[in-house]
Amino acid sequence: MQVFITGGTGLIGSAVMPELISGGHSVVALARSDASAATAESLGATVVRGDLTDLDAIRTASSDADGVIHLAFGNDFSSPEALVQNIAEETAAIDTIVDALAGSDRPFVVVSGTPSAQGRPSVETDPLPTVGPVGGRAVTVNRALAAASRGIRTAAVRLPRTVHKDGQGGFAGLLTNIARQRGAVAYPGTGEQRWPAVHALDAAALFRLVLENAEPGTAWHAVQDEGDTVRSIAEVIGRRLGLPVQQAPIEVFGPIGPVFAADQPSSAAHTRAALGWEPTHARLLEDLELLEP
Repeated sequence: MQVFITGGTGLIGSAVMPELISGGHSVVALARSDASAATAESLGATVVRGDLTDLDAIRTASSDADGVIHLAFGNDFSSPEALVQNIAEETAAIDTIVDALAGSDRPFVVVSGTPSAQGRPSVETDPLPTVGPVGGRAVTVNRALAAASRGIRTAAVRLPRTVHKDGQGGFAGLLTNIARQRGAVAYPGTGEQRWPAVHALDAAALFRLVLENAEPGTAWHAVQDEGDTVRSIAEVIGRRLGLPVQQAPIEVFGPIGPVFAADQPSSAAHTRAALGWEPTHARLLEDLELLEP
């Protein structure tokens, strides 16, 4: 099928596009810059110029596609206001895609995070939290899944706190970036809270499986590691960068500090069994060994 993808040149998208193409699909990618367009074309995609605010371009590309995967999200986490703006732009784009696909029985795969569950790893049937710093994203995802009633094969891939490749990406990548700026690897809370993780190439394989096979209105977990402690993640980063490791107030981590401090292990047992998805690439702590000092 011809698949329209937003966020196709990010860490995850640049793994998803080759996965789709190798699976026999063609890809049309939304690209907001010359550099992004060049990257998308080098990966084998056709380019539509624009960003998440270009709703006319998104509407046209979605209408012309046989399926859509949405990955794009703003990278500005510097303030609560910036995060609200990121969510508002994503919501408008997702609603536009839903309207374009309504009644077509075509697949639309959205992305969200794995939720938390009291005293256990979260599973695919656990609800997304609709309050907190990123609760607005969950509201939008839930509305997209409910659009299955409008004749769309909507599905959500829930990504863990860290999607990584070559030691980069996700919350672990944010810890690394903060460490380079501060001269120390900081972690919030006790450090015993657990973050799930997955390699970007394994996540890409799941996006293809969900696009091709998922039933309408379903959610799936792209989880390889159910939960490494934040302290263990920080210790690898510190050793690789030659920096001290220390606890820090959650305010250091900006508006998503409360998310950083939460214990949120997650399971993908149902996803593996139902879709035959089996991660094969490096786990997070192993992949972090690739960090350059």
